[in-house]
Amino acid sequence: MLIYLDNCCYNRPYDNQAFVSIHIESQAKIFIQEQIKNGKIELATSYVLYYENSQNPFEIRKNTIEDFASNYETIYISKEKHNDVINLSKTIENSGIKHKDACHIACAILANCDYFITTDYRLLKYKTDLIKIINPTNFVKELEFF
Repeated sequence: MLIYLDNCCYNRPYDNQAFVSIHIESQAKIFIQEQIKNGKIELATSYVLYYENSQNPFEIRKNTIEDFASNYETIYISKEKHNDVINLSKTIENSGIKHKDACHIACAILANCDYFITTDYRLLKYKTDLIKIINPTNFVKELEFF
């Protein structure tokens, strides 16, 4: 199984954990990373993810995310696929998805991911037959039935 975690998912454990839903999503995201480390799930990343992460003003967070992604990625969508990413993202954007988010989804689709995992509630409303978009908590629930 191949998954793509977007930047907001990577950053979820750094959000305010006083909110129960955020805490649960954080724990699910950490569990997913453990599954990746143990080779039970494969990870796709992209130049879009690395670029967005490079804009993170918190050095430790930025480095932690980059280290994990680069150490455990199975598939990487590089800038060489930029035209394909942009062409696909335009179609996604037509449904109201922001450009950056559309590029992430396009990268996940081009990597042939089974799941695109995000904590962005607006993005979770986007539906496509090309990839399943899900939050970390629901993904873990689905994993339990595999």
